[in-house]
Amino acid sequence: MSVITRPWNRLSLAGKIILPLFLLLVLLTVLLIAGWQIGVIPGLIEIVADLVRSNIDIFRFIGTATVTLLITIPVAFVIIYMEMKVIAFLASRIGPNRIGPWGTLSSVFHGFKVLAKEDFTPTGADAAVFTMAPIITYLSSVLTLLVIPFAPGLVGLDMNIGLLYFFAVSGLTVVGLLTAGWSSFNKYSLIGGLRAAAQIVSYELPLLLAPVGIIMLAGTLSLNQIVIKQAGWFWDWYVFQQPLAFIVFFIAATAEGNRTPFDLTEADSEIVAGFATEYSGMRFGFFFFAEYVNVFILSALTVVLFFGGWNSPINAQEVLNFLHIGSLTPNLDISTLGIWLLWILVFGVPIILLLIALPLWLLKSSWSFVKSLIVAFVLFNVLAVAAFMVWAFLSFEVVVGLIWFLAKVFTFVFIFVWMRGTLPRVRIDQLMGFAWKWLVEIALLNVFITAGAILLLQELNR
Repeated sequence: MSVITRPWNRLSLAGKIILPLFLLLVLLTVLLIAGWQIGVIPGLIEIVADLVRSNIDIFRFIGTATVTLLITIPVAFVIIYMEMKVIAFLASRIGPNRIGPWGTLSSVFHGFKVLAKEDFTPTGADAAVFTMAPIITYLSSVLTLLVIPFAPGLVGLDMNIGLLYFFAVSGLTVVGLLTAGWSSFNKYSLIGGLRAAAQIVSYELPLLLAPVGIIMLAGTLSLNQIVIKQAGWFWDWYVFQQPLAFIVFFIAATAEGNRTPFDLTEADSEIVAGFATEYSGMRFGFFFFAEYVNVFILSALTVVLFFGGWNSPINAQEVLNFLHIGSLTPNLDISTLGIWLLWILVFGVPIILLLIALPLWLLKSSWSFVKSLIVAFVLFNVLAVAAFMVWAFLSFEVVVGLIWFLAKVFTFVFIFVWMRGTLPRVRIDQLMGFAWKWLVEIALLNVFITAGAILLLQELNR
């Protein structure tokens, strides 16, 4: 018995955790291989596949709703961290650097902090409306994600009136903000709610008029089809055909998202926190999350309408044809590939881990073998994920489209954060006057110019 207990007792706490998990992983992998070979797992896969095929609409609804709700949490955390680091850089500060590597987990712990705070309802507030307001605001943001095309075939619901749906649902945000300000029984909250109603309703008009020129050029309200119409080289993007519309849309989107310099609804130097003054706990968290999800959604819509969506700036197929390269997707049998991957997982991964861990253990005399094995495991995962991403980028159109889409979207997220750290807040009269005196007129002018250009081209082509 001492032959087993003595080495176990000599292990560190990390070793006592990792060794059983590693043995469990090996055991599960062996069972998977055995089940595959005797035909149990293929039979189960076929049963599940038949169940999904017979109830495809139900599973699609559940899957789409789950992914749409879950995607907002990491997106909000990433943008919060990005905002803190970028503004710190602009102010010549370091920013969050304590929790996690380079402070990457700080926004996650901000979320936990919000969850831990007391959920307080002030005396005199309308409790039912006070509770529902943040939920309405959050859901009106999340539901717009359904029609955003992230990549070819990667869209929650490809509606032929997708753009109309987007503006109809996003317009419900003002209902949540106004009811939050009214139900809080606080003068600052009421002012913030009234400002939100005036601002969002005013800037909704130029925001709706700006894409009209794109609708006339594309001939559709489907966001997916609008992206497809921009396929090819970067000069096929609508931003080069509708530069005036892009300027109007971007300014109006900034006001719609309550971002600086148009964040008058929660101006802390004037009205404390505006509509959210009396909120705390998770109800404040809904407003907090909705604001950052809105930044992502408005950036995504800008990319879809004006910057080609998932399309790359170059025509990849023409480049591949010029270089005499065909499709990079390998033609492999899925079942054979699965068996080989399982065998590599059982025998290849432990050998690779040992080959990485042994040099680390020999070079670092102060490290135990378990610590060297942990470092080797982390390095192996980083290299494996990087290799997989490169292979997937070269092999699958969905992955290529998703990477291009996210790169464009987070470029605009950076611009929103940059503006917050750079521009001063405008006055409320300047905010309202700019919408009605300038943006609406410019948006209408762009519609007339686009319609005239289309009619002229049609006449010339006859």
